[in-house]
Amino acid sequence: MKILPDYEHMEYRDVYTCLLHRYRHILGLWQPDIGPYGGLLNVVVDGFFIIGWMYLPPHDPHVDDPMRFKPLFRIHLMERKSATVECMYGHKGPHNGHIQIVKKDEFSTKCNQTDYHRMAGGRQEEFRTWLREEWGRTLEDIFHEHMQELILMKFIYTSQYDNCLTYRRIYLPPCGPDDLIKPGLFKGTYGSHGLEIVMLSFHGKKAKGTKITGDPNIPAGQQTVEIELAHPIRLPDIESLGNLSELSRIVLEVQEQVRREQQRQEEGAPEGKEPEGEGQAQRAPSPTEDDGAEASASGEGDAAQDPPQPPQPFVLPGGIASRKEDYPRTCRACFYGTGLIAGHGFTSPEKTPGVFVLFDDDRFGFIWLELQSFSLYSRIKVAFQSAEAPSREAFDEMLKNIQLLTS
Repeated sequence: MKILPDYEHMEYRDVYTCLLHRYRHILGLWQPDIGPYGGLLNVVVDGFFIIGWMYLPPHDPHVDDPMRFKPLFRIHLMERKSATVECMYGHKGPHNGHIQIVKKDEFSTKCNQTDYHRMAGGRQEEFRTWLREEWGRTLEDIFHEHMQELILMKFIYTSQYDNCLTYRRIYLPPCGPDDLIKPGLFKGTYGSHGLEIVMLSFHGKKAKGTKITGDPNIPAGQQTVEIELAHPIRLPDIESLGNLSELSRIVLEVQEQVRREQQRQEEGAPEGKEPEGEGQAQRAPSPTEDDGAEASASGEGDAAQDPPQPPQPFVLPGGIASRKEDYPRTCRACFYGTGLIAGHGFTSPEKTPGVFVLFDDDRFGFIWLELQSFSLYSRIKVAFQSAEAPSREAFDEMLKNIQLLTS
């Protein structure tokens, strides 16, 4: 049996049996149970260590910047027959921790020395340090009072979890041949809540954006947007697009069309058939249709399956607020969609109409008509390992489970 050089005289067999095999079930992607805020944990093998990295969005509103990450725990062999778990939280270095594998898709971590998390300056110094890491600024730099309240609330809430956390497995969405773009994880702007992580997945004629991180209004695990891929929208010319009422008119017409189609399906009418005497709802032709061609209510000629089209000019209508001012000025396609809004504490959730804007393979946006705001999303370009769903059914079940946890 070959001895590992300069590493505690460990044997390969001990590293495998006491470390790699014992903790194999915690490798992959996980969502921590931190109330409405959630998170993204990636557990990987790194040399002779197993390390849990917490991935954090870049500082608001720099949605195109790379993700930040910090270690939460590590596991390695200090002795030949026993693996050591160390908590990496705080600023005083690694210290004693514990990991309990509850079941195959769930585990928990516990810190046994939380005094390592405390700072000499007390809670105020801890808050200032957390704020610099989380937002890249001081509280004095944030002039919006509501935003200050949200930041304080998050610090108070999340700091309660520095001792013990439970994690539940999540999968990356599977790819399909007809997907509009490659599914995956994206960073998105959410107004005063800052940047959040959203998972984009495709389900036939629909696409869904599910929150991996969340906020007190729409918590992690909930579906933030849903896109009707069978209902593309042709934006008005660039001069008219600046008029919010014109865009609202187009979107509300498509919303009424979708409502009637859903009603017919519930009544058992054949899909795509209009009741006698009822005309098709007016909607703008899709970017994949020839000028003057009549739009099909059944969504035939789906833009998701058509050849790529040249980009069209894009500008946000007047009155639509955006955290990111330098958004793309051309887009590839637009679709009708709904965005979920709710009061504090996820009260009175409501699906509201909006526009899904596809810019390119790595960026999309959503116009929230009722909120008069715009969210810009940028792909997370990290090659996560051990994160593929074993099947489409397993992925759908995972989505359902994380949504139920915060419903």
